[in-house]
Amino acid sequence: HSLLSALLFLEMMSLEEMGISCELLELDFLKCSVGFPFMRSKSKYEFSVIFDTSHLSGEEEVLSFIVTAQSGNMERSESLHDNTLVLMVPLMHEVDTSITGIMSPTSFVYGESVDAANFIQLDDLECHFQPINITLQVYNTGPSTLPGSSVSISFPNRLSSGGAEIFHVQEMVVGQEKGNCSFQKNPTPCIIPQEQENIFHTIFAFFTKSGRKVLDCEKPGISCLTAHCNFSALAKEESRTIDIYMLLNTEILKKDSSSVIQFMSRAKVKVDPALRVVEIAHGNPEEVTVVFEALHNLEPRGYVVGWIIAISLLVGILIFLLLAVLLWKVSLAIVPTHGCPALLPFQGGRSILLDLPSWHWYSEGH
Repeated sequence: HSLLSALLFLEMMSLEEMGISCELLELDFLKCSVGFPFMRSKSKYEFSVIFDTSHLSGEEEVLSFIVTAQSGNMERSESLHDNTLVLMVPLMHEVDTSITGIMSPTSFVYGESVDAANFIQLDDLECHFQPINITLQVYNTGPSTLPGSSVSISFPNRLSSGGAEIFHVQEMVVGQEKGNCSFQKNPTPCIIPQEQENIFHTIFAFFTKSGRKVLDCEKPGISCLTAHCNFSALAKEESRTIDIYMLLNTEILKKDSSSVIQFMSRAKVKVDPALRVVEIAHGNPEEVTVVFEALHNLEPRGYVVGWIIAISLLVGILIFLLLAVLLWKVSLAIVPTHGCPALLPFQGGRSILLDLPSWHWYSEGH
């Protein structure tokens, strides 16, 4: 047998006791004695040889065995053509990949009254950006070397299908420079949505700003930014990191009616079957979801506060005047009239003088 030094002989197995024994003479040479003390004519012996392949480097594509049958007796030369057999075993890389991720920060606060020092600006652009850093880590728990892999990453990039792009990816770095990433850059990172709004629309938008909006690339109708990274070989128990540096345009968030906007970014590691790689069944998860939230501080602009106070005072005065008029009308309807007696004719030469709330009798001469 022609063996690699990392291939270890374990044992020989036979269904019957046929006097078969094997001995490792060298690291790449195994000798088996068959049919001791002799082998009958036209007889056939079957046995199995088991090797340990866990120490192979994984760089080999094919494992080859050269098997030669040789008799202790003299054989005719014309019958030796079928005494040698070459067995070729294609090697598969069995791996168990997984991916984890963290986001920094996990949440941030935005709004008109938030201090601009909490954000950053690019060059002379007016937009205020929130820095977002994502760190992804890919593991290979073995048992073989992973010859190559790729990671696909997606970020929800618009609040609506026709809206402006939110993210601006600055850089993606693969640890130890053992890989590369590609992504589509945002050509216009600073966009401030312009809307024709009056003060009443602004006040209405402030009071209706509530609820949570979830942006997930797996939902239909969500526009996403995708990035792709390729890794070189990843040995057993080895890991590799991807650092993503992005900026989020907060000006776009201010125009949204939600008080909480949740972004769900997803990353998935993939292996290439063409590289003879197979994932262990029921192994570690190959996908991770990283979540962060944008929280509106729910504080209106300064002039909006002034308008809210002014409108509240005006409404209060109008309500007060309305109540005053209503009370005056009601008082006229229920208060009796005094000092205006009324004479009513009565039989017998007398009249009744009505002076509410009492009755008085007077003679006709008075």
